[in-house]
Amino acid sequence: MSGLGVVGAGLAVLGVGLGIGKIGGSAMEGIARQPEAADKIQTAMIVAAALIEGAGLFAIASTFWAI
Repeated sequence: MSGLGVVGAGLAVLGVGLGIGKIGGSAMEGIARQPEAADKIQTAMIVAAALIEGAGLFAIASTFWAI
């Protein structure tokens, strides 16, 4: 594995971690402001986190495939 592939995979993981962290923090703020909407907020958070995770997995796989 070349150095550039490792950097690309690391950046993908970093982006996924920051994105999911931002979603989780925003969801907690939303639930704190409107506890009655917790179910809807949680469902939207899980869907968004899954989409980000999928994009990150694709980015990591493509860095390994490109090498």
